[in-house]
Amino acid sequence: MSAREYRTAVSAQGSLLVVQQAPNVAFGDQVLIRDHLNNLRNGQVIRSSEDEALIQVYEGTGDLDLENTWVRFLDQPLEINLSPEILGRIFNGIGKPKDNRPPILSNVRRNVNGSAINPAARTYPREFIQTGISSIDGLNSLVRGQKLPIFSASGLPHNRLAAQIVRQAKLVDEESSFSVVFAAMGVSYADARFFQEEFADSGVLGNVVMYINLADDPPVERLALPRVALTAAEYLAFELDRHVLVVLTDMTNYAEALREVATAKGDVPSRKGYPGYLYSDLAEIYERSGRIKDRHGSVTLVPVVTMPSDDITHPIPDLTGYITEGQIVLSRELHNQGVYPPVFISPSLSRLMKDGIGKDDTREDHPRVANQLYAMYAKALETRNLAAIIGAEELSERDRRYLKFAEAFDSQFIGQGEDEDRSIIETLNLAWELLSMFPKDMLTRVSETDLAKYHRSDK
Repeated sequence: MSAREYRTAVSAQGSLLVVQQAPNVAFGDQVLIRDHLNNLRNGQVIRSSEDEALIQVYEGTGDLDLENTWVRFLDQPLEINLSPEILGRIFNGIGKPKDNRPPILSNVRRNVNGSAINPAARTYPREFIQTGISSIDGLNSLVRGQKLPIFSASGLPHNRLAAQIVRQAKLVDEESSFSVVFAAMGVSYADARFFQEEFADSGVLGNVVMYINLADDPPVERLALPRVALTAAEYLAFELDRHVLVVLTDMTNYAEALREVATAKGDVPSRKGYPGYLYSDLAEIYERSGRIKDRHGSVTLVPVVTMPSDDITHPIPDLTGYITEGQIVLSRELHNQGVYPPVFISPSLSRLMKDGIGKDDTREDHPRVANQLYAMYAKALETRNLAAIIGAEELSERDRRYLKFAEAFDSQFIGQGEDEDRSIIETLNLAWELLSMFPKDMLTRVSETDLAKYHRSDK
């Protein structure tokens, strides 16, 4: 590794440092900054020209004495050491240990700036992943290699839901190694402790690698963290043949850090002040998930996006929706009613669900049951709106049946305990209990065979 060192820093603002007379510096190169007290800071070149280089300093530029600051260009991108020993470990946003244990020593080093999987090498996402959560497994099923974000909002229990998915996610009927890469960006200390204790207490921590950037950690580190986490996931999936679930929380904090850095370096703002390249930047992250031909492993991605002001049309959830394959939307109304997890079924969607359910994956009636539940719940919501206008006592017997179904659906199917891990068979049986509130002739989206086998006519 060659390295060049300069003492030509001319300005520092926030996390940005400008160094002049540093020719032949490449975008993305790593930098070591040594201050007047001989303390080292890490940085990365984010813009370079013949005259000067602009450096993001992960630890910030506070207290730097520019005249006595040495800047060393390492002529290499950000890389991390990888080995099977990363499982059970906790790291910061650039892959340095946060658990007071030694760093990973390995001959395997990977550039974190990986690229999206080549479309020609991709194979279609298939195979059902059981999360143990009925509203996801039954109606918005997650399949191996999919990108399925959770759209939430401030004050909603997305952290608890993400932790539950990490604890419970498994492949049905396959004795294969399933690992989790958990990446938290801009979270509070309390949230970080919550995740660590949840995983430790449930016994899954040994199969989880955690990357954590706290709210008071450098925003610049937030930009590296998802790339570091996905590099680890790719290693576990495509070199160790594991099935890997990646949970990224919270992508809104990532996008705000991107906006902060883009503004500081003078990029032209677009919608809501975010840089015009927000879409391509998010795509660069999300498209690293998937499956590759002739490889056993896979990377499945569940990003958490908190919608500012509960606005699903905000640029971050809006652009995320374009790139990913569906969304799980959390509802403030259900949360206020005490329903956990407060998954709002109507706008939620898994576009690849059809490829992971059915006879060989879950159960033969699953696709039809999901369609029937959606249809009955949509009708029940219409009836609920009508009841709010004219009063429930004015409804017909048929409409009151829909109202009763909606209440049972919210409390029994959507609602479940935080430690309740339902198998897909339990979820489908529960769905039939609810559908059995209706006579057979009202259930038009399931087959006669389904009705004969699963409908409880005594209801």
